[in-house]
Amino acid sequence: MVNPAKILIVDDERVALKNLEYIMKKEGYEVVGTQSGSNAIRYLDEQQFDVVLTDMRMEKVDGMQVLKKCRESHPDTEVIMITGYATLEAAVETMKHGAFSYIAKPFKLDEVRKTVEEAVGRVELKKGIRPLKERAEDLPGEGRIISRDRAMLKPLDTARQVALVESNVLIMGEKGTGKELFARSIHGNSRRSEHAFVAVHCGSFTEELLTDELFGHEKGTAADGRASKRGAIEEAAGGTLFLGEITAMPPTVQAKLLRMLEEKEIQRVGGTRSIKTDVRIIAAAESEPLESAGKTPFRQDLYYRLNVVSLHLPPLSGRKTDIPLLSYYFLKKYATLMKKPVVEIAEEFIALLTDYGFPGNVRELENIIERGVALANGDTIELAHLPEHLNELSLKTFKKKEGKIPSLEEQEMTYIQWVLNEAGGNKTLAAQILGIDRVSLWRKLKKFGLEGE
Repeated sequence: MVNPAKILIVDDERVALKNLEYIMKKEGYEVVGTQSGSNAIRYLDEQQFDVVLTDMRMEKVDGMQVLKKCRESHPDTEVIMITGYATLEAAVETMKHGAFSYIAKPFKLDEVRKTVEEAVGRVELKKGIRPLKERAEDLPGEGRIISRDRAMLKPLDTARQVALVESNVLIMGEKGTGKELFARSIHGNSRRSEHAFVAVHCGSFTEELLTDELFGHEKGTAADGRASKRGAIEEAAGGTLFLGEITAMPPTVQAKLLRMLEEKEIQRVGGTRSIKTDVRIIAAAESEPLESAGKTPFRQDLYYRLNVVSLHLPPLSGRKTDIPLLSYYFLKKYATLMKKPVVEIAEEFIALLTDYGFPGNVRELENIIERGVALANGDTIELAHLPEHLNELSLKTFKKKEGKIPSLEEQEMTYIQWVLNEAGGNKTLAAQILGIDRVSLWRKLKKFGLEGE
């Protein structure tokens, strides 16, 4: 069982302290509370905390001194400042000195929970990076599913169970989430592992070529007049046939595949004799085949034949704790292939990756790390080795949109959205950064339809 994060709460107001202790304990954290900054310093000498939640203004020892102590003695501990409106400027100043964030009084419970959760996540990330470098040599080899994220526990458990039976499987997930990798894992742990695993991606062929690829043809029936050919179904005899992009399968091919599943036999193109089949089907799609709007209609009867057991793979953005682990795995892979002495990834590089949405999922992460290894001159992948589109995450430029130069109003809206995002949704801080009061910010949000931001 994973130990809960440990949080130190410091507030000289007894009621505020008790409220915060209650909230954090309900969230499952281990909590130590004190009304004294001096006690907080003593606790930091005696114990290790993941997050410190401290009031800014206290007698004798204030929040800034608690922050300074953390930065000196516990650099991995994240500090969140609690402050009244009159000390907002000072709170912003503390962030320049290493505070993770701040919460303005009177605080909202959801804001406290969210900020602490994000701070705990950052601490877990930092804890995970260091051992990953040391464990790089022990990471599993090619073809293994690499994960320690909770979002992957259910599909991994389902894959382990279904590998032991003969049922057909439908795997759903965005491009680059590892659908074929899961299929290979199921095959490799099944009783069919001694026989072939054959993969066919339906979206890569025309209707005629896909039929030929799956079912084969008899001599003289192919356009080039070549000898007879065994299709993928025959090649996978005794083993597993993986069908990627099944929503791209034409209706005529769907009908032939359904017959094969029902009758356990096929006929080659141009053939008259029936050929017995013994093959397990693992199909893959980016979304529910029956709900794939605008694509080829998918037969319900075939869908239920394929979807005996289903797996839903989360996108990489939904399994952020795997990003450092996978990054070091790909680092080891490409440093070995390129024969380069690259063994480290800069912490800020990893931090930026964990904040990125990864529309290309694991495949995109692999490309980023491969590029980093290729460009690295020393032993470390640095921020300078990021692709241009990722560098733009921290650099805002004025660009044409759809060939049109944005208006001042459009640019203002974009900038306000960016500042709100950078301020973690805290409108008080966003107004401070923008140099306007909260009422003016509210008016602009209403004007641009951003009240819910």
